[in-house]
Amino acid sequence: MDWTSGALWGALLAIIVANILLSGDNAVVIAMAARSLKPEHQKKAIIWGSAAAIVMRVILTIVAVKLLTLPYLKIIGGILLFWIGYQLLTDNGDEADIKSHATIGAAIRTILVADLVMSLDNVLAVASAAEKAPESARLTLLIIGLAMSIPLIIAGSTLLIKVMDKYPIIITGGAALLGYLAGSMIVTDPAVADWFKTNVPSAEMLAGGLGAVLVVVAAKWSTGRQAAA
Repeated sequence: MDWTSGALWGALLAIIVANILLSGDNAVVIAMAARSLKPEHQKKAIIWGSAAAIVMRVILTIVAVKLLTLPYLKIIGGILLFWIGYQLLTDNGDEADIKSHATIGAAIRTILVADLVMSLDNVLAVASAAEKAPESARLTLLIIGLAMSIPLIIAGSTLLIKVMDKYPIIITGGAALLGYLAGSMIVTDPAVADWFKTNVPSAEMLAGGLGAVLVVVAAKWSTGRQAAA
């Protein structure tokens, strides 16, 4: 591998930039999943969850193109992501927090599942960036670029937890973001994408907006019922 190659450094820079741009939603999920832990456990959950998510993303990136062509995979992922957003928002109360994410392991599992779903689209952009490099160097560059994004995700998650404590409305915004991603994923699944593209030109935006509203409304309704009971 020739480290003096301009194409190689250009590809590495493209991978790093792509990771920075695509890490925002991951930081939101990590912060929401770890916020209910004790302060001394939050850092461990963020670090281990981020590292494990990055390793998983490397694996996903290698097979990204094949994964994204499988029908119904994104529909299943969208439904799962909607459920995660609903769970994270309904777990906002003190008792629910203790019950749902009382352990580091539970928080890390939530982080991994959410990252797995959201990475279906994200890894394609990273894989495309890697194509600029010589084929023999692509895997190495992917690992280096993804590893370099870990500090950014950790820093973003840590900051978001502090902001969420001060401004709880951000938690609702984070759940709405997951609902938006879920809705847009479902209508871009290969099994239904052509139909939506032909019949509903703005389907991705509309489905995303509907998903954002639904996850918040469903969570608020459920929380209201629990409080009334």
